[in-house]
Amino acid sequence: MILIFGKTGQVATDLAARAPQALFLGRDEADLADPSACAAKIAEIGPDAVINAAAWTAVDRAESEEEAATVVNGTAPAAMARACADLGIPFVHISTDYVFDGAGDAPFTTDHPTAPLGAYGRSKLAGEEGVRAAGGTHAILRTSWVFSAHGNNFLKTMRRLGAEREKLTVVADQVGGPTQASAIAAACLSIAEQLIADPGKSGTYHFSGAPDVSWADFAREIMAQAGLACVVEDIPTSAYPTPAKRPANSRMDCSTLATFGLTRPDWRAGVTEALSELGALK
Repeated sequence: MILIFGKTGQVATDLAARAPQALFLGRDEADLADPSACAAKIAEIGPDAVINAAAWTAVDRAESEEEAATVVNGTAPAAMARACADLGIPFVHISTDYVFDGAGDAPFTTDHPTAPLGAYGRSKLAGEEGVRAAGGTHAILRTSWVFSAHGNNFLKTMRRLGAEREKLTVVADQVGGPTQASAIAAACLSIAEQLIADPGKSGTYHFSGAPDVSWADFAREIMAQAGLACVVEDIPTSAYPTPAKRPANSRMDCSTLATFGLTRPDWRAGVTEALSELGALK
């Protein structure tokens, strides 16, 4: 049996659809703000593997609440990983491209030096370091630009605003790989099962959609597929200031996914699926 932390997030929702037989713990049963309680749940349940699909995802709010974000994204995963190590079971943890500084235009490899630009990235990096330090079987899966038909995400925002407005301005100098939540969910389940059979596959991996694209071009594809006439106008990051600095380069080298027989999913097909699920295709 696989134990999954998270119930309402984008990836957790898709995990529930793909693995109804798994045991899911929501915040009411296991709050990541209480790391020791999460670890105790793992010890109590004794699953075959654990997937952590819960996290602090409010990037801008993390700037003013870094301590709280670090408990959820850093201390809790470390405690979970130690509990898994004690049981000798795999721990799959979702991380982010925000652990990098976004410099240059080359895809970041899994062993590239980390240098987060803000509090959210630092909190996620703390989680990665804690998971590795636990010394158990694990996979850290860094992903980016998550979207789906549920929760709050870029695709749903663009679809809504595109139906309301004739023109939208979208940042064009940040480039990365949009990643469908259902693809992340499928990858996590496959990785967990493979780690049970082969702990030697432990390590850090990158999983993002292809091809790499700017936010503006991502938005244009959403408008086109949704049949919306809204025009997307390119703007620089400087024209859209946010409390947290975003990486300009979120490209990730996903070649090591071959270890699990996985490849980068086509995010354009993912947009089609998500819009279909939303009943938005025209």
